[in-house]
Amino acid sequence: MATETENVLTFEIPRECKAGVVVNEGPNFHVEVQMVPVPEIQPHEVLIKINATGICHSDLHFMLNDWGVPPMSTFGVRCPGHEGAGVIVKVGSEVKNLKVGQRAGFKPIADTCGTCELCRTDKECYCAKAVLTGLMVDGSYKQYITSPERYTTLLPDGVDDYIAGPIMCSASTIYTSIKESNLRPGDWAVFPGAGGGVGMQGVQLAKAMGLRAVAVDTGADKKKLCLDVGAEHFIDFKETPNVAEEITKICDGIGPHAVFVTAVQTYPVSLTYLGTRIGAKVMCIGLPAAGTNHIDVDPNQMVFKNWTIKGTLVSSMADVDETLKFAQRGLLKPIYTVYPLSKFNEAVQLLRQGKIAGRAVVDFNQE
Repeated sequence: MATETENVLTFEIPRECKAGVVVNEGPNFHVEVQMVPVPEIQPHEVLIKINATGICHSDLHFMLNDWGVPPMSTFGVRCPGHEGAGVIVKVGSEVKNLKVGQRAGFKPIADTCGTCELCRTDKECYCAKAVLTGLMVDGSYKQYITSPERYTTLLPDGVDDYIAGPIMCSASTIYTSIKESNLRPGDWAVFPGAGGGVGMQGVQLAKAMGLRAVAVDTGADKKKLCLDVGAEHFIDFKETPNVAEEITKICDGIGPHAVFVTAVQTYPVSLTYLGTRIGAKVMCIGLPAAGTNHIDVDPNQMVFKNWTIKGTLVSSMADVDETLKFAQRGLLKPIYTVYPLSKFNEAVQLLRQGKIAGRAVVDFNQE
């Protein structure tokens, strides 16, 4: 509950809060809603009350522990999540600029060193000392989280929490990939996995940036959504005998200028999607389980066709801000299904089974 005393907004902060807690970490995990302590902030931090969190495939990997990294439990973390949107309810004694009552987001990187070369060149998400949200510190599956002032993202007016949450990771991540592909207006961009949360936002951003989007996925519901948000063509991989040939046919009979891979099962065939386009690119975004879904590269093919394979991680603070501006202008409208707290695990398991079109969002204010 918020109250205003002498023009100063204050919030009543409980000792405990609700959280989606991972139980039985590993292949048979599930998420339970439990009461956990509200964290204490350090002098340079703010306390954010999360209203909504998106559910990302990366969360699944942390809960499954299939990336070959130390498990969440080694860091004492029980709550994944890195697509949080909410409001600042408390600020530390050394916080200089952020205020109670400002809306804020919680991103895949909770903090960085702030001093290395990467941090000083808008590549801070690659900082060797980056703190990974939901793995090394509790994430946005927890109703109250702490965030350092210097690495907190403020949310603009006109972008509600259901939209802002997924922008913290999925939308901004694909925006960075499109940006770093250096495609020009009118170029062809192919999105395998276009019906998912990342791909569907990629289709919208591609259109907003003047690109011609081709969606690859399966199912009538995903086809309708992809075409509705700006894809010029939809290829159903279950109904199309040769997806690579169909992509080439659509893209001037030559091939696309770039393929943005969010569906990890596409990696082994991704180079075939480039057709004969000279200078084409495969942009790697989706993160498969360790040791799976590799790309077999023929150096001769890469040389003669001037192809590039490039990976991008999550976004810098600047790119997150830029992505939020697309949403503020009405050019990015994430497609999502909202779940109450009582269906937290159901939402997570449906995503694991590939049964969610767009993004799943959990609302902490709905029981």
